[in-house]
Amino acid sequence: MKKKAIMIGAGLANMAAAVYLIQEGKWSGSNITFYALDKHGSNDGSAANEASEEYWNQNHPMENTKGFIARGGRMLNYRTYVDLMDLLSRIPSVTESGMSAEEDTRDFDSKHRTYDKARLLEGGIGIVDGHKLGLNNMDRILLSRLVMMPDNQEEKLDNVTIAEYFKDDPHMFQTNFWYMWETTFAFRVQSSAQELRRYMHQMIYEFTQIEHLVGVNRTRYNQYESIMLPLIKYLQKQGCKFVMNRRVTDFEFKDTPMQDEITVTALKMENTEIGKEEKVEVDNQTAVFFTNGSITDSATLGDFNTPAPENMDYGAASSLWKKACEHFYNLGSPDKFFNDRNDSEWVSFTLTTKDHTLLNEITRITTQVPGNALNSFISTSPITPLGQKDVNMSIVVHHQPHFTTQKHNETVIWGYFLYPRRKGEFIDKQYIKMTGKEMLQELIGQLSKVDPGPHNIKDLEDKILASVINCIPCYMPYASALFNNRAKSDRPEIIPKHSTNLAFTGEFVEQPYQMIFTEESAVRSGEVAAFHFAGVPMSKLVSTPRYDKDPKTLMKATKRMFS
Repeated sequence: MKKKAIMIGAGLANMAAAVYLIQEGKWSGSNITFYALDKHGSNDGSAANEASEEYWNQNHPMENTKGFIARGGRMLNYRTYVDLMDLLSRIPSVTESGMSAEEDTRDFDSKHRTYDKARLLEGGIGIVDGHKLGLNNMDRILLSRLVMMPDNQEEKLDNVTIAEYFKDDPHMFQTNFWYMWETTFAFRVQSSAQELRRYMHQMIYEFTQIEHLVGVNRTRYNQYESIMLPLIKYLQKQGCKFVMNRRVTDFEFKDTPMQDEITVTALKMENTEIGKEEKVEVDNQTAVFFTNGSITDSATLGDFNTPAPENMDYGAASSLWKKACEHFYNLGSPDKFFNDRNDSEWVSFTLTTKDHTLLNEITRITTQVPGNALNSFISTSPITPLGQKDVNMSIVVHHQPHFTTQKHNETVIWGYFLYPRRKGEFIDKQYIKMTGKEMLQELIGQLSKVDPGPHNIKDLEDKILASVINCIPCYMPYASALFNNRAKSDRPEIIPKHSTNLAFTGEFVEQPYQMIFTEESAVRSGEVAAFHFAGVPMSKLVSTPRYDKDPKTLMKATKRMFS
């Protein structure tokens, strides 16, 4: 057992660990110190002028810092995200008096249930009937093999991409099922088939409702204000220390006869405000919680008239992970996730307007009110290496307001391009090279081709452009890194074998059964690490449901697969 903790990274996983150390381990918050570049993590959201001052944007100043920015957003699911909901039940909401963060979320969600009417849109068709999954028998056979594969055979999918798994079945990638699955969860054809299997297991019940996303739950506001800020406020009240603008650059380890014994004795870090090197000693009463990868590391912002620049930094968290691997041989392979941006990069954008013109047009075209939407646009012509159509962009139309400081007449919409090196259909540029204005024009073009009339949204393009406060492109080189093709051994365990005081947390650790890119797996990793170092029995962990072993759920999924 330990008595103190150093947290490298102030994302959801480490904040969860701190809550469990305090509440289950009975630690004093004053014994917990965070060192990080910022407190946003991946569950971010802020005014653009705040984001422009953060570490990754300091060398790429924005000309227009108006409006809001959310680099991404992840959908919740109560049925699966049991650890997240347990965590939120332990801390108060910062916007709803007298409610926990969990009660806040459940209250909002109960009054704004998701029912997506326009999940897929295609020119010449308009709203696609997503109930028709479009699967043939080969698709069904291969998907069924993934669902039926037991946990102890998962290593058969080591280093197998989704494309390789379906190599004899190219039809799979032109089905409505694939279009919805890839954009709901952000899979790409070069992603890990092993990870796809985990999603098929944990999200198997989504087969029956994926076209309407009725299993999706959402927070009242953006995930920084509804998840991260309640955690920060709670932990600060408990006495936890947050030392920001620190980039931890290396570990010092105890010199031991056995080269696999892991004991951290000090941390080297850079104070990024003043460019000074610092060193923090780690005594034998202290555990180190290290979030070893971040999907928002090295992300950069543009603005309405400027594309987001490419930042070639390997990433703060992943660089430190790589340093640890120089010392020990059982800590995974960071290059599998961070060395080839072609496998992991995204471009997203956040649009802020001063009126609801565009919002009302999207409502008319999609026939649904804001808050229900993940709209994905299928290309007019083939755009994949296999000569097939694919989704070229997706948007999320949030319930308004999405930020507590958003004015009554303002609208915030978020969207993303899963393959940023592809070209637009209406703007003849790669998405990665588009300004915020050009991304908006591409969106208007996509909406125009599915517009049912009587007028066309193109007729209002000038009015929509005039309403823009800002449209901020965001280049994220590692947004999908956690899906990268890999073997199970490429991620370290939460508590590596022979580690005496170092735990790994977040989305780049190996956990039995857990699917990544979810708040659930992040919280679970922090919870496990906290219990380990606080001496709390693992039997007290939140129980994880196994829908893939529930006969009724499997029967419903099978029926839907063959419908």
